[in-house]
Amino acid sequence: MKIIKTPIPGLLIIEPRVFADQRGYFIESYNQQKFEEAGIFTVFVQDNESKSGRGVIRGLHYQLEPYSQTKLVRVIQGSVYDVAVDCRKGSPTFGQSYGLELSEENKLQFFIPKGFAHGFSVLSETAVFSYKCDSLYNPAVERGILYNDPALKIDWGIDPSEAIVSGKDTILPLFANAEMNFKFE
Repeated sequence: MKIIKTPIPGLLIIEPRVFADQRGYFIESYNQQKFEEAGIFTVFVQDNESKSGRGVIRGLHYQLEPYSQTKLVRVIQGSVYDVAVDCRKGSPTFGQSYGLELSEENKLQFFIPKGFAHGFSVLSETAVFSYKCDSLYNPAVERGILYNDPALKIDWGIDPSEAIVSGKDTILPLFANAEMNFKFE
């Protein structure tokens, strides 16, 4: 398992070793000991999975402290463009986003610590998206940022006119107006 730093402190790309042969493949998608050896001491308590069609954008979502969530995300089937936005006040990259393609082919995972808004767009016909969380879902503290906020300049990799977005996600505030209580440490 290879752990790759991104330009934003705390955001990590996890590249598992893939053992492939004529039968298919095997990967170790999570190993607590290897994560701890890399300095990641997160304890996951909830796993989630979604299936979405081409053009769906989910996000940008987060939960306020003290219920914020660290996530380890990956794609089981298909392909998505996955994005995290730094919402940690005092961070040198506050307000910046980082995105990458996650797919069943590249088997990459994205480690997103607390203090980030998260979302993804579906690039393939369908995608099955899976993620681990270190805190349980709490709708009372769920917040978000408008996915197409011009200040964030996120290119979701799909034609904006073909985006399929939930009603809830189309009325989220802009980054500048979003409620956040995260601090960079």
